[in-house]
Amino acid sequence: MPTVKHKDLGKWMARAPETTLPGCILVAGDPFLVKESFDQITAFLYKDQPSGSNMEVLDGRSTPMGDIIEQVTTFSFFPGKKVVALKQAPIFSTRPGAGELVYSEKDFLRLSDLVEKGIPEDNFLIMTALSLDRRRKIYKTLDTSGLIIDCTVAQGARKADIDDQRAVLRNIAKKVLGKSGKTMDQAAFSTLSDLTGFDPGLFAQNLEKLVAYSGTRQAIVQADVKAVIPRDKKDPIFSLTNALMEKNAANALFYLSSLFADGFHPLQILKAFENLVRKLVLVKAFAEDFALRHPEVRLDRLNFNTFKQKVLPAIISHDDIMKKQTQAFQTTLADTVASDGKKKEKTAPPLDLLLAPNPKSPYPVFQSFDKSAGFSLNELCAALIALGDLDFALKSSSMEAKVGIENFVIIFCQKGGWLHAAENQNNCNHF
Repeated sequence: MPTVKHKDLGKWMARAPETTLPGCILVAGDPFLVKESFDQITAFLYKDQPSGSNMEVLDGRSTPMGDIIEQVTTFSFFPGKKVVALKQAPIFSTRPGAGELVYSEKDFLRLSDLVEKGIPEDNFLIMTALSLDRRRKIYKTLDTSGLIIDCTVAQGARKADIDDQRAVLRNIAKKVLGKSGKTMDQAAFSTLSDLTGFDPGLFAQNLEKLVAYSGTRQAIVQADVKAVIPRDKKDPIFSLTNALMEKNAANALFYLSSLFADGFHPLQILKAFENLVRKLVLVKAFAEDFALRHPEVRLDRLNFNTFKQKVLPAIISHDDIMKKQTQAFQTTLADTVASDGKKKEKTAPPLDLLLAPNPKSPYPVFQSFDKSAGFSLNELCAALIALGDLDFALKSSSMEAKVGIENFVIIFCQKGGWLHAAENQNNCNHF
Protein backbone atom coordinates (compact mmCIF):
# COMPACT_ATOMS: atom_id res chain seq x y z
CA MET A 1 0.00 0.00 0.00
CA PRO A 2 1.51 3.39 -0.97
CA THR A 3 2.78 5.77 1.69
CA VAL A 4 0.28 8.55 2.50
CA LYS A 5 1.39 12.09 3.38
CA HIS A 6 -0.19 13.51 6.52
CA LYS A 7 -1.85 16.35 4.60
CA ASP A 8 -3.59 13.84 2.29
CA LEU A 9 -4.75 11.43 5.01
CA GLY A 10 -8.29 12.83 5.24
CA LYS A 11 -8.84 12.54 1.47
CA TRP A 12 -7.30 9.06 1.44
CA MET A 13 -9.60 7.81 4.21
CA ALA A 14 -12.63 9.28 2.44
CA ARG A 15 -11.79 7.24 -0.67
CA ALA A 16 -10.52 4.06 1.02
CA PRO A 17 -13.06 1.39 1.99
CA GLU A 18 -12.69 0.33 5.61
CA THR A 19 -11.93 -3.23 4.54
CA THR A 20 -8.75 -2.12 2.73
CA LEU A 21 -7.10 -0.74 5.87
CA PRO A 22 -4.12 -2.99 6.70
CA GLY A 23 -3.56 -4.38 10.18
CA CYS A 24 -0.20 -2.62 10.69
CA ILE A 25 0.08 1.16 10.43
CA LEU A 26 3.14 3.34 11.01
CA VAL A 27 2.72 7.07 11.72
CA ALA A 28 6.13 8.77 11.70
CA GLY A 29 7.57 12.28 11.77
CA ASP A 30 6.78 15.53 13.57
CA PRO A 31 5.17 14.83 17.00
CA PHE A 32 2.25 17.24 16.49
CA LEU A 33 1.44 15.91 13.01
CA VAL A 34 1.86 12.34 14.27
CA LYS A 35 -0.69 12.91 17.04
CA GLU A 36 -3.09 14.58 14.62
CA SER A 37 -2.81 11.69 12.14
CA PHE A 38 -3.05 9.09 14.90
CA ASP A 39 -6.31 10.67 16.10
CA GLN A 40 -7.68 10.64 12.54
CA ILE A 41 -6.87 6.96 12.05
CA THR A 42 -8.33 5.85 15.39
CA ALA A 43 -11.47 7.93 14.75
CA PHE A 44 -11.79 6.18 11.38
CA LEU A 45 -11.42 2.75 12.98
CA TYR A 46 -13.77 3.47 15.87
CA LYS A 47 -16.47 5.25 13.91
CA ASP A 48 -18.96 2.46 14.72
CA GLN A 49 -17.97 2.06 18.38
CA PRO A 50 -16.88 4.34 21.27
CA SER A 51 -13.45 5.81 20.52
CA GLY A 52 -10.67 4.10 22.46
CA SER A 53 -13.05 1.59 24.03
CA ASN A 54 -10.81 -1.30 23.05
CA MET A 55 -7.30 0.16 22.83
CA GLU A 56 -4.06 -1.03 24.42
CA VAL A 57 -1.37 1.67 24.69
CA LEU A 58 2.25 0.49 24.93
CA ASP A 59 5.47 2.49 25.33
CA GLY A 60 7.75 1.49 22.46
CA ARG A 61 10.82 2.60 24.42
CA SER A 62 10.34 -0.13 27.02
CA THR A 63 8.07 -2.83 25.55
CA PRO A 64 9.85 -5.91 24.11
CA MET A 65 8.86 -7.13 20.65
CA GLY A 66 7.51 -10.39 22.10
CA ASP A 67 5.00 -8.52 24.27
CA ILE A 68 3.92 -6.37 21.31
CA ILE A 69 3.25 -9.37 19.08
CA GLU A 70 1.43 -11.16 21.88
CA GLN A 71 -0.89 -8.17 22.38
CA VAL A 72 -1.56 -7.78 18.65
CA THR A 73 -2.31 -11.45 18.00
CA THR A 74 -4.54 -11.91 21.07
CA PHE A 75 -8.25 -11.44 20.50
CA SER A 76 -10.14 -9.05 22.75
CA PHE A 77 -12.85 -10.11 25.22
CA PHE A 78 -14.91 -7.16 23.99
CA PRO A 79 -16.70 -6.90 20.63
CA GLY A 80 -15.43 -4.61 17.88
CA LYS A 81 -12.00 -3.60 16.73
CA LYS A 82 -8.92 -3.89 18.94
CA VAL A 83 -6.12 -1.36 18.50
CA VAL A 84 -2.64 -1.79 19.97
CA ALA A 85 -1.00 1.65 19.99
CA LEU A 86 2.79 1.43 20.22
CA LYS A 87 3.95 4.97 21.02
CA GLN A 88 7.49 6.12 20.10
CA ALA A 89 8.49 2.80 18.57
CA PRO A 90 12.30 2.68 18.12
CA ILE A 91 12.01 1.36 14.56
CA PHE A 92 14.50 3.79 13.03
CA SER A 93 16.39 4.82 16.18
CA THR A 94 20.18 4.64 15.88
CA ARG A 95 21.01 6.25 19.23
CA PRO A 96 18.41 5.36 21.85
CA GLY A 97 18.18 7.27 25.11
CA ALA A 98 19.22 5.93 28.49
CA GLY A 99 17.26 2.84 29.47
CA GLU A 100 15.49 2.58 26.10
CA LEU A 101 15.15 -0.60 24.09
CA VAL A 102 16.86 -1.27 20.78
CA TYR A 103 15.24 -3.73 18.39
CA SER A 104 17.50 -6.51 17.17
CA GLU A 105 17.52 -7.99 13.68
CA LYS A 106 15.53 -10.91 15.11
CA ASP A 107 12.92 -8.45 16.40
CA PHE A 108 12.60 -6.85 12.96
CA LEU A 109 12.27 -10.27 11.32
CA ARG A 110 9.44 -11.15 13.71
CA LEU A 111 7.70 -7.85 13.02
CA SER A 112 8.13 -8.26 9.24
CA ASP A 113 6.77 -11.80 9.42
CA LEU A 114 3.72 -10.55 11.36
CA VAL A 115 3.06 -7.76 8.85
CA GLU A 116 3.48 -9.98 5.78
CA LYS A 117 1.37 -12.87 7.09
CA GLY A 118 -1.31 -10.53 8.34
CA ILE A 119 -2.63 -9.49 11.73
CA PRO A 120 -5.84 -11.22 12.92
CA GLU A 121 -9.00 -9.64 11.55
CA ASP A 122 -10.25 -6.59 13.48
CA ASN A 123 -6.90 -6.30 15.28
CA PHE A 124 -4.66 -3.34 14.43
CA LEU A 125 -1.13 -2.32 15.37
CA ILE A 126 -0.57 1.44 15.09
CA MET A 127 3.04 2.47 15.69
CA THR A 128 4.29 6.03 16.08
CA ALA A 129 7.90 7.10 15.52
CA LEU A 130 9.85 10.36 15.42
CA SER A 131 11.70 9.60 12.18
CA LEU A 132 11.34 7.74 8.91
CA ASP A 133 14.23 5.97 7.18
CA ARG A 134 13.28 4.73 3.72
CA ARG A 135 16.54 2.79 3.42
CA ARG A 136 15.60 0.29 6.10
CA LYS A 137 14.17 -3.09 5.14
CA ILE A 138 11.33 -2.75 7.65
CA TYR A 139 10.21 0.43 5.84
CA LYS A 140 9.87 -1.49 2.58
CA THR A 141 7.91 -4.25 4.32
CA LEU A 142 5.50 -1.76 5.89
CA ASP A 143 5.19 0.17 2.63
CA THR A 144 4.24 -3.03 0.78
CA SER A 145 2.10 -4.91 3.31
CA GLY A 146 1.11 -2.20 5.79
CA LEU A 147 0.34 1.52 5.73
CA ILE A 148 2.80 4.35 6.37
CA ILE A 149 1.56 7.84 7.18
CA ASP A 150 4.44 10.21 6.47
CA CYS A 151 4.41 13.13 8.92
CA THR A 152 7.98 14.22 8.21
CA VAL A 153 8.69 17.81 7.15
CA ALA A 154 11.91 19.07 5.57
CA GLN A 155 14.04 20.81 8.21
CA GLY A 156 16.59 22.50 5.96
CA ALA A 157 17.01 26.14 5.00
CA ARG A 158 16.50 25.79 1.25
CA LYS A 159 13.57 27.65 -0.29
CA ALA A 160 11.81 24.36 -1.04
CA ASP A 161 12.19 23.27 2.60
CA ILE A 162 10.90 26.58 3.97
CA ASP A 163 7.96 26.48 1.52
CA ASP A 164 7.12 22.97 2.76
CA GLN A 165 7.24 24.15 6.40
CA ARG A 166 5.04 27.17 5.66
CA ALA A 167 2.52 24.92 3.86
CA VAL A 168 2.22 22.77 7.00
CA LEU A 169 1.67 25.85 9.17
CA ARG A 170 -0.94 27.22 6.75
CA ASN A 171 -2.80 23.92 6.91
CA ILE A 172 -2.78 24.07 10.73
CA ALA A 173 -3.99 27.68 10.64
CA LYS A 174 -6.82 26.72 8.29
CA LYS A 175 -8.01 24.00 10.69
CA VAL A 176 -7.70 26.05 13.90
CA LEU A 177 -9.25 29.21 12.44
CA GLY A 178 -11.96 27.22 10.67
CA LYS A 179 -13.28 25.88 13.98
CA SER A 180 -13.82 29.40 15.33
CA GLY A 181 -14.83 31.14 12.12
CA LYS A 182 -11.82 33.48 12.37
CA THR A 183 -9.56 34.81 9.62
CA MET A 184 -5.92 35.89 9.58
CA ASP A 185 -4.23 38.08 7.00
CA GLN A 186 -0.85 37.33 5.43
CA ALA A 187 1.04 39.88 7.56
CA ALA A 188 -0.28 38.33 10.79
CA PHE A 189 0.52 34.81 9.58
CA SER A 190 4.08 35.76 8.61
CA THR A 191 4.69 37.49 11.94
CA LEU A 192 3.36 34.51 13.90
CA SER A 193 5.49 32.11 11.82
CA ASP A 194 8.61 34.18 12.42
CA LEU A 195 7.99 34.44 16.16
CA THR A 196 7.16 30.76 16.61
CA GLY A 197 9.49 29.14 14.10
CA PHE A 198 8.67 25.73 12.65
CA ASP A 199 7.09 24.10 15.66
CA PRO A 200 3.60 22.91 14.63
CA GLY A 201 2.48 22.20 18.20
CA LEU A 202 3.56 25.61 19.48
CA PHE A 203 2.12 27.31 16.37
CA ALA A 204 -1.30 25.73 16.98
CA GLN A 205 -1.15 26.64 20.68
CA ASN A 206 -0.35 30.27 19.86
CA LEU A 207 -3.19 30.38 17.35
CA GLU A 208 -5.61 29.26 20.06
CA LYS A 209 -4.35 32.14 22.23
CA LEU A 210 -4.99 34.59 19.39
CA VAL A 211 -8.49 33.22 18.82
CA ALA A 212 -9.31 33.83 22.50
CA TYR A 213 -7.63 37.27 22.51
CA SER A 214 -9.51 38.53 19.45
CA GLY A 215 -12.82 37.96 21.20
CA THR A 216 -15.81 38.83 19.01
CA ARG A 217 -13.66 40.20 16.17
CA GLN A 218 -13.53 37.92 13.17
CA ALA A 219 -10.13 39.03 11.84
CA ILE A 220 -6.82 38.36 13.63
CA VAL A 221 -4.32 41.05 12.61
CA GLN A 222 -0.59 41.62 12.99
CA ALA A 223 -1.08 43.88 16.03
CA ASP A 224 -2.80 40.99 17.86
CA VAL A 225 0.19 38.73 17.20
CA LYS A 226 2.69 41.29 18.48
CA ALA A 227 0.58 41.98 21.57
CA VAL A 228 0.05 38.35 22.60
CA ILE A 229 2.83 36.13 21.29
CA PRO A 230 6.33 36.30 22.85
CA ARG A 231 9.47 35.30 21.03
CA ASP A 232 9.17 31.49 21.10
CA LYS A 233 11.15 30.56 18.03
CA LYS A 234 13.38 27.62 18.86
CA ASP A 235 16.50 28.64 16.96
CA PRO A 236 18.61 30.44 19.60
CA ILE A 237 22.37 30.16 19.95
CA PHE A 238 21.90 26.63 21.33
CA SER A 239 20.48 25.46 17.98
CA LEU A 240 23.28 27.24 16.13
CA THR A 241 26.02 25.58 18.19
CA ASN A 242 24.31 22.20 17.78
CA ALA A 243 24.40 22.63 14.02
CA LEU A 244 28.09 23.54 14.24
CA MET A 245 28.85 20.40 16.28
CA GLU A 246 27.12 18.34 13.60
CA LYS A 247 29.04 20.21 10.85
CA ASN A 248 25.71 21.07 9.25
CA ALA A 249 26.59 24.29 7.44
CA ALA A 250 23.12 24.84 5.94
CA ASN A 251 21.34 24.73 9.30
CA ALA A 252 24.08 26.74 11.02
CA LEU A 253 23.80 29.54 8.45
CA PHE A 254 20.01 29.49 8.76
CA TYR A 255 20.13 29.87 12.56
CA LEU A 256 22.88 32.49 12.27
CA SER A 257 20.75 34.57 9.92
CA SER A 258 17.82 34.30 12.34
CA LEU A 259 19.96 35.47 15.27
CA PHE A 260 21.19 38.49 13.34
CA ALA A 261 17.58 39.29 12.37
CA ASP A 262 16.70 39.18 16.08
CA GLY A 263 19.36 41.77 16.86
CA PHE A 264 22.00 39.54 18.47
CA HIS A 265 25.35 41.29 18.78
CA PRO A 266 28.16 39.63 16.75
CA LEU A 267 30.35 39.39 19.85
CA GLN A 268 27.60 37.42 21.64
CA ILE A 269 27.70 34.89 18.85
CA LEU A 270 31.51 34.78 18.85
CA LYS A 271 31.49 34.14 22.61
CA ALA A 272 29.13 31.21 22.11
CA PHE A 273 31.45 29.82 19.41
CA GLU A 274 34.44 30.26 21.71
CA ASN A 275 32.71 28.40 24.56
CA LEU A 276 31.76 25.57 22.20
CA VAL A 277 35.24 25.16 20.71
CA ARG A 278 36.94 25.36 24.13
CA LYS A 279 34.62 22.63 25.42
CA LEU A 280 35.35 20.46 22.38
CA VAL A 281 39.10 21.01 22.88
CA LEU A 282 38.82 19.83 26.50
CA VAL A 283 36.75 16.82 25.48
CA LYS A 284 39.06 15.90 22.60
CA ALA A 285 42.21 16.25 24.72
CA PHE A 286 40.71 14.02 27.41
CA ALA A 287 39.54 11.50 24.78
CA GLU A 288 42.99 11.21 23.22
CA ASP A 289 44.63 10.75 26.63
CA PHE A 290 41.96 8.19 27.62
CA ALA A 291 42.49 6.26 24.37
CA LEU A 292 46.23 5.99 25.08
CA ARG A 293 45.58 4.64 28.59
CA HIS A 294 42.70 2.38 27.55
CA PRO A 295 43.40 1.10 24.02
CA GLU A 296 40.80 -1.64 24.47
CA VAL A 297 37.98 0.96 24.54
CA ARG A 298 36.88 2.31 21.15
CA LEU A 299 35.55 5.81 21.86
CA ASP A 300 34.30 6.19 18.29
CA ARG A 301 31.98 3.18 18.68
CA LEU A 302 30.64 3.60 22.20
CA ASN A 303 26.98 3.29 23.05
CA PHE A 304 25.57 5.21 25.99
CA ASN A 305 25.61 2.32 28.47
CA THR A 306 29.26 1.48 27.76
CA PHE A 307 30.12 5.17 28.06
CA LYS A 308 28.54 5.33 31.52
CA GLN A 309 30.33 2.18 32.69
CA LYS A 310 33.82 2.73 31.28
CA VAL A 311 34.36 6.41 30.47
CA LEU A 312 32.18 8.42 32.85
CA PRO A 313 34.05 7.31 36.04
CA ALA A 314 37.32 8.55 34.49
CA ILE A 315 35.63 11.85 33.58
CA ILE A 316 34.37 12.35 37.14
CA SER A 317 37.85 11.57 38.49
CA HIS A 318 39.35 14.06 36.02
CA ASP A 319 36.89 16.75 37.12
CA ASP A 320 37.63 16.10 40.81
CA ILE A 321 41.33 16.66 40.18
CA MET A 322 40.54 19.82 38.21
CA LYS A 323 38.39 21.15 41.08
CA LYS A 324 41.15 20.51 43.63
CA GLN A 325 43.80 22.16 41.47
CA THR A 326 41.58 25.17 40.81
CA GLN A 327 40.66 25.53 44.47
CA ALA A 328 44.32 25.31 45.49
CA PHE A 329 45.20 28.03 42.98
CA GLN A 330 42.35 30.25 44.16
CA THR A 331 43.35 29.74 47.81
CA THR A 332 46.86 30.92 46.96
CA LEU A 333 45.44 33.83 45.02
CA ALA A 334 43.11 34.79 47.89
CA ASP A 335 46.07 34.91 50.29
CA THR A 336 47.82 37.51 48.18
CA VAL A 337 47.38 41.17 49.02
CA ALA A 338 46.26 43.55 46.31
CA SER A 339 47.74 47.03 45.82
CA ASP A 340 44.98 48.56 47.93
CA GLY A 341 45.95 46.41 50.92
CA LYS A 342 42.89 44.11 50.72
CA LYS A 343 42.99 40.39 50.21
CA LYS A 344 41.37 39.05 47.06
CA GLU A 345 38.12 37.16 47.51
CA LYS A 346 37.96 33.43 46.89
CA THR A 347 35.55 32.40 44.15
CA ALA A 348 33.97 29.10 43.13
CA PRO A 349 35.77 26.91 40.56
CA PRO A 350 34.66 27.77 37.00
CA LEU A 351 32.31 25.11 35.59
CA ASP A 352 33.54 25.59 32.01
CA LEU A 353 36.73 23.70 32.92
CA LEU A 354 34.75 20.58 33.87
CA LEU A 355 33.83 17.88 31.37
CA ALA A 356 30.75 16.84 33.36
CA PRO A 357 29.49 19.79 35.47
CA ASN A 358 26.43 17.69 36.35
CA PRO A 359 27.50 14.01 36.44
CA LYS A 360 23.95 12.97 37.39
CA SER A 361 22.92 13.90 33.85
CA PRO A 362 25.54 12.09 31.77
CA TYR A 363 23.74 12.01 28.42
CA PRO A 364 24.74 15.56 27.36
CA VAL A 365 28.34 14.62 28.21
CA PHE A 366 28.03 11.52 26.04
CA GLN A 367 26.70 13.67 23.19
CA SER A 368 29.68 16.02 23.49
CA PHE A 369 32.09 13.09 23.23
CA ASP A 370 30.10 11.62 20.36
CA LYS A 371 30.07 14.89 18.37
CA SER A 372 33.75 15.56 19.07
CA ALA A 373 34.61 12.46 17.02
CA GLY A 374 34.02 14.58 13.90
CA PHE A 375 36.95 16.87 14.76
CA SER A 376 40.68 16.46 15.29
CA LEU A 377 42.44 18.24 18.16
CA ASN A 378 44.59 20.21 15.71
CA GLU A 379 41.50 21.25 13.79
CA LEU A 380 39.83 22.55 16.97
CA CYS A 381 42.95 24.42 18.07
CA ALA A 382 43.12 26.07 14.65
CA ALA A 383 39.45 27.05 14.99
CA LEU A 384 40.16 28.64 18.39
CA ILE A 385 42.99 30.69 16.86
CA ALA A 386 40.70 31.71 13.98
CA LEU A 387 38.10 32.90 16.50
CA GLY A 388 40.72 35.07 18.18
CA ASP A 389 41.72 36.54 14.81
CA LEU A 390 38.07 37.19 13.93
CA ASP A 391 37.41 38.83 17.30
CA PHE A 392 40.40 41.15 16.79
CA ALA A 393 39.32 41.96 13.22
CA LEU A 394 35.77 42.86 14.28
CA LYS A 395 37.03 45.15 17.06
CA SER A 396 39.82 46.85 15.15
CA SER A 397 38.62 47.18 11.55
CA SER A 398 35.58 47.93 9.42
CA MET A 399 35.07 44.26 8.63
CA GLU A 400 31.45 43.21 7.96
CA ALA A 401 30.55 41.11 11.03
CA LYS A 402 27.93 38.92 9.32
CA VAL A 403 30.26 38.03 6.44
CA GLY A 404 33.15 37.23 8.78
CA ILE A 405 31.06 34.98 11.03
CA GLU A 406 29.42 33.24 8.07
CA ASN A 407 32.91 32.58 6.70
CA PHE A 408 33.91 31.05 10.04
CA VAL A 409 30.84 28.79 10.01
CA ILE A 410 31.49 27.55 6.47
CA ILE A 411 35.15 26.70 7.14
CA PHE A 412 34.37 25.15 10.55
CA CYS A 413 31.77 22.84 9.01
CA GLN A 414 33.87 21.69 6.08
CA LYS A 415 36.01 18.58 6.34
CA GLY A 416 39.37 19.44 7.89
CA GLY A 417 38.33 22.96 8.86
CA TRP A 418 41.21 25.44 8.91
CA LEU A 419 43.78 22.72 8.22
CA HIS A 420 42.04 22.06 4.90
CA ALA A 421 41.70 25.81 4.29
CA ALA A 422 45.43 26.36 4.84
CA GLU A 423 46.25 23.68 2.29
CA ASN A 424 43.87 25.25 -0.24
CA GLN A 425 44.20 28.90 0.66
CA ASN A 426 44.11 30.04 -2.94
CA ASN A 427 40.59 28.66 -3.24
CA CYS A 428 39.27 29.79 0.20
CA ASN A 429 38.15 33.02 1.75
CA HIS A 430 40.07 34.13 4.84
CA PHE A 431 39.55 36.72 7.56
